[in-house]
Amino acid sequence: MAKDRLSMRKFKEVLRLKFDHQLTNRKIAKSCAISHVTVGKYLDLAKRAGITWPLPDDIDDNQLEQRLYAKGSRPASDKPTMPPMDYLFQEMKKKYVTLQLLWYEYKQGNPNGYQYSYFCELYQKWRKQLDVSLRQEHLAGEKAFIDYAGQTVPIFNPNTGKVDFEAQIFIATLGASNYSYAEATASQKLPDWIKSHIRAFEFFGGLPQILVPDNLKSGVTHPCRYEPDVNLTYLDLARHYGTTVIPARPGKPKDKAKVESAVLIVERWILAALRNHRFFSLAELNQAIAEKLVVFNQRLLQKMKVSRRHLFETIDKPALAPLPAHPYEYAQWKKATVSIDYHIEIERHYYSVPHQLRGKKLDVSVTATTIAIFHKSRRVASHQKRHRKFGHTTAVEHMPKAHQKHLEWTPSRIIDWAGKTGPHTKQIVTQIMQRRSHPEQGFRSCLGVMRLGKRYTPQRLEKACQRAVAIGAYAYKNIESILKNGLDRQPLTPANKRPAAVHPNIRGPRYYNQEDLPC
Repeated sequence: MAKDRLSMRKFKEVLRLKFDHQLTNRKIAKSCAISHVTVGKYLDLAKRAGITWPLPDDIDDNQLEQRLYAKGSRPASDKPTMPPMDYLFQEMKKKYVTLQLLWYEYKQGNPNGYQYSYFCELYQKWRKQLDVSLRQEHLAGEKAFIDYAGQTVPIFNPNTGKVDFEAQIFIATLGASNYSYAEATASQKLPDWIKSHIRAFEFFGGLPQILVPDNLKSGVTHPCRYEPDVNLTYLDLARHYGTTVIPARPGKPKDKAKVESAVLIVERWILAALRNHRFFSLAELNQAIAEKLVVFNQRLLQKMKVSRRHLFETIDKPALAPLPAHPYEYAQWKKATVSIDYHIEIERHYYSVPHQLRGKKLDVSVTATTIAIFHKSRRVASHQKRHRKFGHTTAVEHMPKAHQKHLEWTPSRIIDWAGKTGPHTKQIVTQIMQRRSHPEQGFRSCLGVMRLGKRYTPQRLEKACQRAVAIGAYAYKNIESILKNGLDRQPLTPANKRPAAVHPNIRGPRYYNQEDLPC
């Protein structure tokens, strides 16, 4: 700030000490608590203004001040001029630009211009005349403020004429230029919240460094003044676009004064202008909002006499980061606990994770096509999304070694292997698997049968299987019992069969071949 003028009381004291007491400038300065340079300056002003001591009795302080400074003032043509204030204001939004730098550039073209302190004073006086939201210092491309309008727009059913739902109005405003985006959505829920951000970034054609949302539950899971918990999906969107989320403090609307102001203006200049229209779809409403939004962004700001669009093109747009090659794909985040079979359940389907994570609670990102699973922020598994209820999607590398070895066997491979021992062994193995609802359920029994060939030789195993087929004993325990008791060494002849019992009460095959059996 420029130094204030010396009060007339102190000025008269300077004159009194100089002319009545003949003191030096340094002694006068020490007495009046001012610098000796200031003493010399005011004595020089008094000399040029023709002011003598003692002063006339009829002169008051106002007249004295006017006389003192009238002679020292420059002609109007010689007065220095300030650069346009709106130019300084816009330049101050750019990175690393300071008032000192702008003053230095000003002095290069105006050697007789204002000194730095008065230059700053004039700028600050002009700046205080702006709106509160405009006075906030926001660097180019730094922040985007995000909120929903309090006002909603009814969407009518074209068949019944009744209101189907109230459309929510999403608004995003860039801090430096006040350039704004608005659209209507069906709700304020997370999917709509995320998709509105994606469309806002595409509208701006770039990315701000910081997103400043209100403490909406879709964006902030746990509002807190100091450490708010940002929703995981919202955080995932910020990571994808390389930006940062810094929510406004609860109950502090000045933290997002830009968007609060934009919400008010959007409600007045867009929603109020559409108050007499009836909309039957979101697409119809968004078309009308888009048309009004163009006019809104091209309107001149009252204080600065320049449009939001112009400020955006010259200040914000060059500083925005480029958009990524692909837009963010909406992902819903969930928590899932790994079961003992090293699978997690997502939407009634089971997906495998490394078996070492059994019992752990993991973070899961669910998109339309992919299931991504994270443990302590590190991706541990990724699967294509499946929709078969109660089905299993299992990666071989997630299995324990024993399970992987078991998976190498297939029904055809086991049957072929059994066939090398003999046809009866092959028949036993085939029957074991066919008698189960799933062939894999019989793998363990089949492998057990094949291992009996190593203990008792393949020849004895084939003989045992031949006897088991003859008596219809298709189980591992039957074959093991035959080998253990040496029954495979006994001849399998009709003599070994016991004759059928003969008795009057026993019905023979002829009885059951009759067509007119009693019911």
